[in-house]
Formats: sequence, structure tokens, C-alpha cells
Amino acid sequence: MSSKIDNIRNFAIIAHIDHGKSTIADRIIHSCGGLTEREMKAQVLDSMDIERERGITIKAQTVKLNYKAKDGKEYILNIIDTPGHVDFSYEVSRSLYACEGSILIVDSTQGVEAQTLANVYQALDTNHEIVPVLNKVDLPASDLEKTKKQIEDVIGIDTENAIPCSGKTGEGIEDILEQIITTLPAPKGETTSDLKCLLVDSWYDTYLGVVILVRVIDGKLSKNMKIKMMSTNQEYIVEKVGVFTPKPTDINELNTGEIGFITTGIKVLSETKVGDTICDATKPLKDALPGFKPSKPVVFCGLFPVDSSEYQKLKDGLAKLQLNDASFSFEPESSSALGLGFRCGFLGLLHLEIVTERLEREFDVNLLTTTPGVVYKVHLNNGTIVDLQNPSSLPDPTLIKMIEEPWIKATIITPDQYLGSIIKMCQEKRGIQTNLSYSGNRAVVSYELPLNEVVFDFNDRLKSMTSGYASFDYEIIEHREGDLVKLGILVNAEPVDALAMMIHKDFAQRTGREVCEKLKDLIPRHNFMIPVQAAIGGKIIARETIKGFKKDVLTKIHGGGATDRKRKLLEKQKKGKARSKQFGRVEIPQEAFIGVLKINSDKQ
Repeated sequence: MSSKIDNIRNFAIIAHIDHGKSTIADRIIHSCGGLTEREMKAQVLDSMDIERERGITIKAQTVKLNYKAKDGKEYILNIIDTPGHVDFSYEVSRSLYACEGSILIVDSTQGVEAQTLANVYQALDTNHEIVPVLNKVDLPASDLEKTKKQIEDVIGIDTENAIPCSGKTGEGIEDILEQIITTLPAPKGETTSDLKCLLVDSWYDTYLGVVILVRVIDGKLSKNMKIKMMSTNQEYIVEKVGVFTPKPTDINELNTGEIGFITTGIKVLSETKVGDTICDATKPLKDALPGFKPSKPVVFCGLFPVDSSEYQKLKDGLAKLQLNDASFSFEPESSSALGLGFRCGFLGLLHLEIVTERLEREFDVNLLTTTPGVVYKVHLNNGTIVDLQNPSSLPDPTLIKMIEEPWIKATIITPDQYLGSIIKMCQEKRGIQTNLSYSGNRAVVSYELPLNEVVFDFNDRLKSMTSGYASFDYEIIEHREGDLVKLGILVNAEPVDALAMMIHKDFAQRTGREVCEKLKDLIPRHNFMIPVQAAIGGKIIARETIKGFKKDVLTKIHGGGATDRKRKLLEKQKKGKARSKQFGRVEIPQEAFIGVLKINSDKQ
């Protein structure tokens, strides 16, 4: 039995976004005969339409392949294709935990990027063996020596055995497979001991209920076996055991070191906690596996339906999306300006974009998104700490001792000609430089930045000022005290809670002025004058006035005593306007909310 485990290789494919992970996975599947020629398609592991269109991986996918190596032995390869974007790094960390080695793909035309670094460090932390692969050698801009040198300088991995390959033409795929067999270790584990499994992922299937992806550490997992989830102490009967080849294929049992899926008739996704340990219900384990840190949403924003009758549709859509994406959270919220909606938490701005796009596409809901914000820790005078997601629910300033905001450690890799403008932007965003090093003509700069400055438009500005050459990766480090205030927006003396935002004191005046100017242009004129104000607490810091329509009531007056009659009519008009101002409602159009969101991106 030990020989069988020796012939298993579990590995993840890691790289920066767009460096060719999914394409090389396609090639490996094809060369191992996982799919026939007819079944093959580009990015075969990206199952969602949005993944295929954008060319990005969002969910990590697994495949089991059989490969006959040059030494004549049959090997089992378990591949996990991971996302490359920083917002989905949680998916990456889980995938790495289930493997013993990684293939590091670096685009030989682009070299090492920020996400390459982040993913490699994660892999090294997990004690992985790493096989470096230089992709896109078929392109004229490919520079192998330069890329190798970058990998050695920036990451510190030996590139003597780095494999040049091309996902497009299929060159070097055979060499990669052989290298995997010779370099990467086989899984460790005891086939004869009691069952110990790691729950790597779970998702909801309409027909099967909850499908659970597992990695068997010790023992074997077979059909009709009674298992126990250690975090919830619930017991279930295994109804189905299978592997992805990439097609789901039923088998009778999963042995030590293998990765596959099981179904147990669970209907609710919350019963399956990612990182949980699964054991035999008849022989329970004493100690669970360490598992993973739960993913915490870092960016929050309100989602409201444009048409209030679509509220139920939006609610159903969010609930269905959550079944397959546990890292996203939502709770009901109501706003006087926008009606009923939801406060949603995301792992980052791309994650927010993907979820809103899927809602609009898959569930046909027209959405309105409020300003994205982060979670602040509000320390009150009585010693309690409140997590603040929505600025409109900030306690009274007299009760607050201090407000802490989340800070991140950002790593930016850029060609050195853009370094000056990047440093200037980071300083504008209250950044603190911690490191600067060079690798050839590329600079690697590290900054500590407040997350609320980054969350809005940082990535877009970085890309536009560096012609798309700079790459950026971040991790949250801690909460720090900040001189923060709540900037409230009042229209006709009514606070508009959807436009309230937390902001640093130094920027409050400027931002308040910009928002007022923008709203002045976007809110249509009414019969009465409308003041648009920005306020901090009870203090007005900026104001614009939208003039009311003026009806000429004096045209018909001629002849004697006209002055007196004119005065009376004007007085009467004035009273009417005051009354309508008092009772009149100012409808704020949708464009106004969207316009305020775009203020920051217009400043570029």
C-alpha cells in the first residue's frame, strides 16, 4: 500500500494574475488524457461565465489525473488551480494547505509581479517544494535570463532547474510533468490509522446538496461510512465519494494522500466549516487539524435595488450567491434616501465588483451601490469597543474616546521610471514607506497605508499612472488610532445617510466641498431653493445652493398703485416658497449617488 501513496503528487499552481495558470492546467489535463479532444476548451477549470470572460480564476478548482512517467510507473497527479488576485488569497491559502508542492509560473515577458511574491511566500510558509516555470516563451518579448535573475533576486529561489514552456503551443509541458514527479514529495500519512481528513472547500449543488472537497491525511474514506465533523460534532453518512477528472467521477473510496469530494445529504452550507477535521464517527480523534484562519470581509458597502419591488429578488440572489461563496456576508439595511437594501461585506474591491456583476447578470437585478467603506473600531468612554461598518450609525462624538482604522502592508513592484509618482500618491494617502529595493530596473517598494485610502481608487490610479506595468499586493496588519471624523451630507437640511463617509480630518474640508459641488450639478432644480451642505457633527464646513425656479408673478400688473401690489404679490410668493421648502421633498436621482462615488477617480 505504501507504494501507492508514493506514486501520488499533490500540487497547486500559483502565479500572478494573467501569467497563465489556467492555460498550463489545460495543457497538463490534455497531455494526461483527462479530457478528449472534443471536450477540451480554453480555461477548462473556470466554470463560471464571468471567469471565462474576464480571464480570471475566482474559485480554486481540483483535478485528478493519471500520468505514466518516463520511469514506466503510473502516477496520480492532483492539481489545484488557484486564483491569482489579491482578493482571493484566502482561496490560495486553503489550496496550498492541501498540497505538498507548488508550480510557480512566471510570465517570461513580464517577470516577477507583486502577487507572485505573495503567493510564493504563502507556499514557503506552508513548507512547499517549488518548481519554477517560465511561461510564454513563444512570445518575441520573452527574456528567460532576465526573468531567472529576477526570481533569484526578488524571491530567492534557485532557478537552475526552471522550465521554459508555453501554455499556448504546449512546449515544455512534458518537462513540467517529469519535474513534478522527481522534485515534489509524495504525501505523508498512515493508511492503516484512523480516518483524518481536512475539509478544503464546500459549495452548493442544486441536485446533490452540499458538495465537500476533502484531502485525506490518514486512513481511508469510503462510501456509506459514518463520519463526524469535529467543529460541530455532527454525524453524517457518506452517500457519494468521487474525484474530478475534471468531470466528476464516482469512486468507492479515497485513500491516504488523495483529494476528492463527498456528499452527505447536508443541505445547509453553514454546517460545513472550511478547515474542519473529518473523522470516523466510530473512532473519533482527540486532536483536530489546525485548520485555517476564517476569512474576514474588509470592504463594506450597501446594495440597494433601483426599483424597490426587486427587493425580494435581490435577497434571494444574495442568499444563492452566498451558498457558493462563504467569504461574502450580508445583512438587511434601510436608508431614508434609497429605501430597503443590504449591507454587504467583501474581501476587496474586485470581489465587490464580481458579486455585483453576478447579481445583475444571473438574477437580473438593477443595483445601486453606496460608497465602499472599511470596518472601524470605535472605543467609547465607558470602555466598550464597537465595530463600525456603516458611518451613519456612528455614536455621538461626545461618547467616543478614539477611533481605530485598519492598516495594510502594501508591496508595489514597478519599473523605476514611475517610482516618483507612486511615492507621491502613497504620501497623499497618508502612507509610511518601510522598504525600497531594486531588482535590475524594477523597484520593489513597501508601504504601510490606511485601508480606507486604498479601497476606493488606489489600484486604478496605480495602473493608469504606470501604464499598467506596476503590480500591487496587500495584507492587513493591524488597527491604529486615526484622527477620523464622520462627514455627513445634508440636502435641504435632511441628512442623506447613503452619502455619509468616514474620513481623515485633514481631507474632510476638501472632500466636503467636492461632494457639494458635484451634488449641485446633479440634483435637478425644484420650485424652491435647496441648500446642499457638508457637516462634521453640528458644524457646517461646505455649502452650495441650488437655485429654485422663479415664476414671474409681476407681468400682469400695470397702472396705479402697482408698486404696492407688486410687493404684496412677492411677499405671497415668498411665503409659498418657504412653505414648499418646509414640506417639499427633494428627490435625489440615482446619478447623484453614482457621481459622488466617482469623485475620487476623477481626481486622477
